[in-house]
Amino acid sequence: MRRTIFTGEHEMFRDTARSYYLRECAPHAAEWERDGQVSRAAWTAAGKAGLIGWQFPEEYGGQGIWDFRYNAIMAEEMHATGSVGIGLGLQNDVIPPYLMHLTTAEQKARWLPGVTSGETICALALSEPAAGSDLKGIRTTARRDGDEWVIDGSKTFITNGILADLVIVACKTDPEAGHKGISLIVVERGTEGFERGRKLDKVGMKAQDTAELFFHEVRVPAENLIGQEGRGFYHMMGNLPTERLAIAVAALASAERAFELALEYARTRVAFGRPIGEFQANRFALADIKARLGAARVYLDGCIMALYQGELTAEEAAAAKYWTTETGWEVIDRCMQLFGGYGYVNAYEIARIWRDSRVQRVFGGTSEIMQEIIGRSLGL
Repeated sequence: MRRTIFTGEHEMFRDTARSYYLRECAPHAAEWERDGQVSRAAWTAAGKAGLIGWQFPEEYGGQGIWDFRYNAIMAEEMHATGSVGIGLGLQNDVIPPYLMHLTTAEQKARWLPGVTSGETICALALSEPAAGSDLKGIRTTARRDGDEWVIDGSKTFITNGILADLVIVACKTDPEAGHKGISLIVVERGTEGFERGRKLDKVGMKAQDTAELFFHEVRVPAENLIGQEGRGFYHMMGNLPTERLAIAVAALASAERAFELALEYARTRVAFGRPIGEFQANRFALADIKARLGAARVYLDGCIMALYQGELTAEEAAAAKYWTTETGWEVIDRCMQLFGGYGYVNAYEIARIWRDSRVQRVFGGTSEIMQEIIGRSLGL
């Protein structure tokens, strides 16, 4: 079915994004998977190509464009080209609302130019060993001491944790106030007491550096607080629908890539004297996948336009994430099955997609949390 949500400007942007991924990222996939992180050169190349921070005003290197369709294109082309690891999704999908809507003019001037150029890599430090989906349960604290905040605690599962130069940290500034005592404070690379822990050895997404972070009496200027003190939980909740939609876009794009690989394999792999795609079981499986992906694409495109028009609800975003990640996992697993034993060999891209896709049902809120959000909207 022909997609109708994109304009000519979007397609020009898509060409730029695809060229960037094919030139700067896809050729390094194996290397980055082995190293467990991507090259910083790929980040600055993205900045030079105008593929980071287009939401920010022109005086900070951006274009002043708030249109999630550009975000969707970045995710789609990353997966379509077989690129891995680079956390541009976090930098473009999740970080901009924090750095644009919650910062002062001084903070914008200090941080945004580097973020847009790709020289400043960002991370969002929310999850903790004892607080994943339950952000109210975080234990990292920040106490005011004169003109400084003093931060103590730890974070885990932090995307870009090793490479990050600027980390937005969720802290309890009033431990007795529950979720109303959470604030967001920026910690910058090189700050005394801020340490990177181990780079986590994950099942998938090997090229994306995911790390533990530790804060031991970390002192940062009081002006590194973003948003309102004690309103951090609400700031985070307000950004979750966009984050979940971004995960849904990536989930569907990875499933579409798996289908593309499986279809080509079914056409060329010969067994018992004919292409395996000619066997009815395989042909029906591919037909089922085609129908599932098409239905998911229509709903997801509707959500993308709803977000662009300011109408996307938290329940709709949760439904998009739930359906695309669960359906995507089923699709990718079935595509992997078509490869037989080769599908379980790491040299094949389908194996990497299968490994990488599993976590999409977990981060940004588990599928069970998504079901809870949807269920509550039904008045149950």
